[in-house]
Amino acid sequence: MADREADIIARIASGVADLPPADWDRRAGEGDPFVSHDFLALLESSGSVGEGSGWTSLPIMVDRDGTMVAIAPAYLKSHSQGEYVFDHGWADAWQRAGGQYYPKLQVAVPFTPVPGQRLLGTDRNALLGALETVTVQNQLSSAHITFCTDDDVRLAEARGWLRRDGLQFHWFNRGYASFDDFLDALSSRKRKAIRKERAAACEGLEVVAFRGGEIEPGHMEAMWLFYQETGSRKWGRPYLTRAFFDGLVAAMGDRILLFLALKAGEPIAGALNFVGSDTLYGRYWGAVEERPFLHFELSYYRAIDWAIEQGLACVQAGAQGEHKLARGYEPVFTHSVHYLPDRGFREAVARFLDGEREVVRQEMEWARSALPYRAASSE
Repeated sequence: MADREADIIARIASGVADLPPADWDRRAGEGDPFVSHDFLALLESSGSVGEGSGWTSLPIMVDRDGTMVAIAPAYLKSHSQGEYVFDHGWADAWQRAGGQYYPKLQVAVPFTPVPGQRLLGTDRNALLGALETVTVQNQLSSAHITFCTDDDVRLAEARGWLRRDGLQFHWFNRGYASFDDFLDALSSRKRKAIRKERAAACEGLEVVAFRGGEIEPGHMEAMWLFYQETGSRKWGRPYLTRAFFDGLVAAMGDRILLFLALKAGEPIAGALNFVGSDTLYGRYWGAVEERPFLHFELSYYRAIDWAIEQGLACVQAGAQGEHKLARGYEPVFTHSVHYLPDRGFREAVARFLDGEREVVRQEMEWARSALPYRAASSE
């Protein structure tokens, strides 16, 4: 497919696994584990995406003078599950009007609400043009890029894509020397509450961190059971397969960090994290025994403690969760962009997004006011 805007060629591959890892990772960089060839190819080889999942992997590439200069992890979607940017209302409206919303084109990391680069490489404007062309030529209702960077948003908006905002809660390392140093930045009431939560969560338990090769098959088997328990409650059916968990340590190595809570030597809860260049990403949590505050301990406090020890700048603990505010996680905007070729549909969605952005802005103001950090002059 030739792009009319420039002397480039756009190509569609049948999966990330079919592309040379070095070529992919050269465009993706090393900082974000979720856009790495290893992670995306494992989703395919494990059957987490592919036949029967509603996610058909179709990476879209841009070549210039015979060299790949940009690429996007793109998927043909037959539903809107596993995206964390909900467009079910758009789908219903489009189909009530006689249109066919699915399949749609989705540029994303499946099942992973982690902000990061989605347009990989140097000629991202041409890549956006390729996404538009694929959408129009195949008569798709829309194309979506979720949890993208501010730079990707600016490029897309300049081409007429619609921006959608959301909120997440991230913890930021302000140069803390220890977890206690972090606690000293909080109000006295919040410090005391967190110390009580940690003591209650760990009573009678041993919490152990395992990284990379330290993670044994039995550890990952336990984490798979924890993930199943959580996934069945939240989504009805867990998104990731057992094969994904079985292959994760071999594929990702030291980019995997596992916290396990042990009772009499047996794991009863766990939290699985991914290590980036400057960020710790908390992704999966679960437990087979209810314990007060154990989720906070494994998913939030241990992550903060480990990030401080390693000198990381940030902890991202997943989507949503206003309860993270009381644990020192700060609100940040997240963004997605959406290409809707049908003019009437685009105008209707644009009106909806105008109102939604104002609601999100107000939520941000409230969240900032609810942060537990003490003023410099207090206490």
